[in-house]
Amino acid sequence: MGERGEWGQLRERRRGTPGVADAYDAARLATELGSAVRELRENRAWSQAQLAQTAGMTPAEVARVETGSTMPTLLMLKHLARALDADLAVQLRPHGAAPAPR
Repeated sequence: MGERGEWGQLRERRRGTPGVADAYDAARLATELGSAVRELRENRAWSQAQLAQTAGMTPAEVARVETGSTMPTLLMLKHLARALDADLAVQLRPHGAAPAPR
């Protein structure tokens, strides 16, 4: 089997290890949040430094959020959303339930 197949099998075996699936899920969520922040910032044609100043953060903090290398706190997300003139919605709902209307 090729190197790619072996890596894929190893990854799938490790995902079954306690805690590993949670780490993958957390990394995916951090990456998705970071991408959303970066997209909103770029739509405003702002630099990371401009967003950081407006949100009361450092440029390094903004960079870490955008790259998904850190899991932002709800307070950080609130500051970023306010600076980007965006809504922040955090919902807990039963599986399969429709999202709450806005």
